Amino acid sequence: MKRLFDLLLALGAAAVLLVPVVGVALAVRLTSRGPALYWSDRVGSNNRIFKMPKFRSMRVGTPAVASHMLIDPKAHLTPIGGFLRKTSLDELPQLWSILSGHMSFVGPRPALFNQHDLIELRTQHGVHELVPGLTGWAQVNGRDELAIPKKVELDVEYLERRSLWFDFRILWLTFVKVLKRDGVSH
Repeated sequence: MKRLFDLLLALGAAAVLLVPVVGVALAVRLTSRGPALYWSDRVGSNNRIFKMPKFRSMRVGTPAVASHMLIDPKAHLTPIGGFLRKTSLDELPQLWSILSGHMSFVGPRPALFNQHDLIELRTQHGVHELVPGLTGWAQVNGRDELAIPKKVELDVEYLERRSLWFDFRILWLTFVKVLKRDGVSH
């Protein structure tokens, strides 16, 4: 049921967002050197690595680490990178990952391939079995500001409470937070 919901919602979103996606891709290409998309190595269900697309908000050559681990993250942003992140427009290409089955709309956010502490904790608690999501319970409860143990605690809570209704609640909370730009990385 969840996979069918993901497919229908992703197809509908892709149709509605086609023009904005093309516009953002052009804006990225016109304002910075390099491709419009950045393909990030991420950890999917059962700790399998997959390529997750995002609109490129960082300059070509930026180290492949979580933004908060960079000495001066803002120095690596493209001219429109801050805007893309504040509005979460950089996440739109992840509809491809949902359509391809590597991601769901709701689940734990996919870890970077080198976030070993997060991957290990999730594996210890069985969270690694879930399909990662575009948004999740941890994202609506703190996002990047959360310490890894707290993030995993919320991921475990999602694992235990998951249902279509809980997913709807998380999607609604995500929509509200994106509109308010609450907890969004700069």
